[in-house]
Amino acid sequence: MKIHFSLGKWVIFIATIILTAGISSASDLDAFKGEKGILRISGGTAHIPVMKEAAKRIMAFNSDIQITIAGGGSGAGIKQVGEGLVNIGNSGRKATETEIAKYGLSIYKWAIDGVAAVVNPQNTVKKLSVKELQDIYAGNITNWKALGGDDRSVNIYTRDKSSGTREVFWKKALGKGDISGKANFVASNGAMKSAVTNDPYALGYVSVGYIDNTVAPVTLDNVTPSLATVKTGDYKVARGLFSNTKGEACGLAKKFIEYLLSPEGQKIVGEKGFIPVK
Repeated sequence: MKIHFSLGKWVIFIATIILTAGISSASDLDAFKGEKGILRISGGTAHIPVMKEAAKRIMAFNSDIQITIAGGGSGAGIKQVGEGLVNIGNSGRKATETEIAKYGLSIYKWAIDGVAAVVNPQNTVKKLSVKELQDIYAGNITNWKALGGDDRSVNIYTRDKSSGTREVFWKKALGKGDISGKANFVASNGAMKSAVTNDPYALGYVSVGYIDNTVAPVTLDNVTPSLATVKTGDYKVARGLFSNTKGEACGLAKKFIEYLLSPEGQKIVGEKGFIPVK
């Protein structure tokens, strides 16, 4: 197995799997028998762990299929699939009516995800009210001491406006409030997690599926973001994960999306920290 990928503003994953003896077919992969070609996918970075695992399994099953996966954010995914640059454009928000009409998009939802405020695990402040969170991002609270923490400045991290993760956080956690011009911009969920991991005084936000022991989720109004609280609806900063195609999905794109919605695909969704839709 050879996997090659590079990281940058565009998180790019290009994998080539060499089929080896002893790999048995599973029924959900049978649709890929006899298929050949390249499937190009881009867009939301929250989607990438599921995309990579699905691609790996498909290419191991059939070495005549190559799948490339790039990030770039939800806006980029929608634009690129609409312009015919990729076969599937992923988004962490539903495409707007304008985008659907402009590009003739078909939309497929295969997971539910939460977006959580996160801090460095060393930070003693792990609980905030929604009002406090909004005041921090607006630049009205600038020191952790005001929140019971160390006498150090709050280093705010955010995403650019093309990010679906940013959009749901801005709408549902920040109440469409201001984001300070002093905020640091990062390009992806992975980059956000790395930034918070390496900055003891950071405050950022990531997809719940990205939370591990390198970042600490922030309890908001006494509700801690987790798969369980997103699923019950107690944690309300949540969104769907979508794959978009130009027109009805067809060919390898159709089979890839059907695989995401199959029992095996939905199991991958759960294993990667998201909530299956089936």
